[in-house]
Amino acid sequence: MSTAESLTIEIAQQTTLVNELRLQNTDPTALDAAKKKLGELKRTLGAISKADSAAGPSESKDGKKKGRLLLKTAKGTRDYGPAEMFCREHIERIVKDVFASYGGSCLDTPVFERKDVLTDKYGEDSKLIFDLIDQGGEQLALRYDHTVPLARHIAMSGATIQGKIWQVGKVYRRDNPVMSKGRMREFMQADLDIVGAWDPMIPDAEIVSLLCTILTRLDVGEFMVKINNRKILDGIFETCGVPPEKIRTISSAVDKLDKLPWVDVKKEMTDEKGLSPEVADKIGEYVKLKGGPSLLDQLKADDTLMSNLRAKDGILEMELLFTFLGAYNVLNKISFDMSLARGLDYYTGIIYEATVAASAPPGFSPNDPPSTPSETLTSVTPAPKKKPKKAKMEDAEEEEEVDESQVGVGSIAAGGRYDNLVGAFTSAAAGEGKKGTQCPCIGVSIGLDRIFALIWPKWVEKGMRSKETMAYVIAVGEGLLEERIRLVQELREAGIKTDFLAKRKPKLPAQFAAAERDEVPFDILLGGDELKQGLVVVKEQKWEFVEGKKVKVQATDLGVKVKREELADWIKQTSTYANWSSGRLI
Repeated sequence: MSTAESLTIEIAQQTTLVNELRLQNTDPTALDAAKKKLGELKRTLGAISKADSAAGPSESKDGKKKGRLLLKTAKGTRDYGPAEMFCREHIERIVKDVFASYGGSCLDTPVFERKDVLTDKYGEDSKLIFDLIDQGGEQLALRYDHTVPLARHIAMSGATIQGKIWQVGKVYRRDNPVMSKGRMREFMQADLDIVGAWDPMIPDAEIVSLLCTILTRLDVGEFMVKINNRKILDGIFETCGVPPEKIRTISSAVDKLDKLPWVDVKKEMTDEKGLSPEVADKIGEYVKLKGGPSLLDQLKADDTLMSNLRAKDGILEMELLFTFLGAYNVLNKISFDMSLARGLDYYTGIIYEATVAASAPPGFSPNDPPSTPSETLTSVTPAPKKKPKKAKMEDAEEEEEVDESQVGVGSIAAGGRYDNLVGAFTSAAAGEGKKGTQCPCIGVSIGLDRIFALIWPKWVEKGMRSKETMAYVIAVGEGLLEERIRLVQELREAGIKTDFLAKRKPKLPAQFAAAERDEVPFDILLGGDELKQGLVVVKEQKWEFVEGKKVKVQATDLGVKVKREELADWIKQTSTYANWSSGRLI
């Protein structure tokens, strides 16, 4: 066994040991020692890999090149098999259907952009942008989201677009992946944005209603849409004494309160970002508040906060928003959460994110009851200890392993109002000192991979199908290949998804097995005698759960004879067809 192979095995063993020590809450000294050894092993392997790469593939005596191809997907990416893709397509169909029902039109933008289009838009998350090597004189990067490319598209049109626009596609972030929770480097997002100037808070309420509709139809379980307003948050920072140049970076720290206790967030504010403890404590008194429309009364009674024009404007906007959300009948899904900040720089007003029970790390609940002023800020249930930041390493393989048991799914959808992003593009295009055309926008991004991570276990548990094939044409006796092909085409043209075994003279058991493997509900049997009479035999197939396992129900009947010209209509009129076409197990 080569040195590299033995090191790989040793690294796997050491990783297992580190995770076991974490779960056992062992002595920190022993855990640190195990982690240190793991890091040393990875650095050694990295050095060997670099040396091998520089030397090129080794050659044997006969001059042939040696070397093994490592068959794996890139870090933070994965393949999806046919059954998983059937589930993902189900999710995507529902999302697109709701987008269309709300009056949206589709847009597609390139998967990569000029790097100067993406820079200075994402705050502290800019480090997560995937840069591409210089391509023919252009500095490029993979898109981080759909919002900035949309704003660029609107700016290129002269900021004249108005309406509802949706996009579904992959985006890329150089984040530390947690694959089991749908947190990856390549992932699918579905966005709908309302572009243009409309009356206040109507588009905002429409977006929140759309989000609630999608999550309800997807059956993700109990969810909550947390809402805040950047104007209120910025007004709080100003009244508490945060210097203007620190507002965005302090906002990013506040945004971590959904996964870190206040003591850790305060420490980041003071130790890392230079805020005074007194100012941090003032901020803490506000950002711990959450509730519903009644929280507005509490904020309006705060004379200090209402004296700030930015905060006052935000509070009045929220009051109007809650009125509209009541009309949409979604107030029971809304939490006015003052800790919600959203780290991206381009948000200017309403911000929101949707969470489920699995969103938060262990020790946190996304739907805790509202805090009261008498509660202490340290009463929050402590989350798992935050890992110390690790110095950036030259070799990506040396990145610290993530303990997936200590990580939540995170928010499954998020968004907000960004009124200045299009104007930033038009102004930059017009030249320094010139003001470009503004175009207010508001939108939502839905994380399809995170939703898949929630739905897939339920999908398997319910015995959902992995294909949409509804009929399988089977030859009884001779191969009857041409007759099978003709019938298959007749059913397909009638809108029934149909398949057959691509063999000239297939054996009967092989055909039944193929149909059973795809869980096809209708076996269409073709025999010589039936063909002469213009008939086919239809056997309906059913499945059931036995001791938690899905098995085929053994049919005792010999099937039903149906006239060939009536076959398509006969299938469509059955309850089996209606239920199976939705992918559900009967």
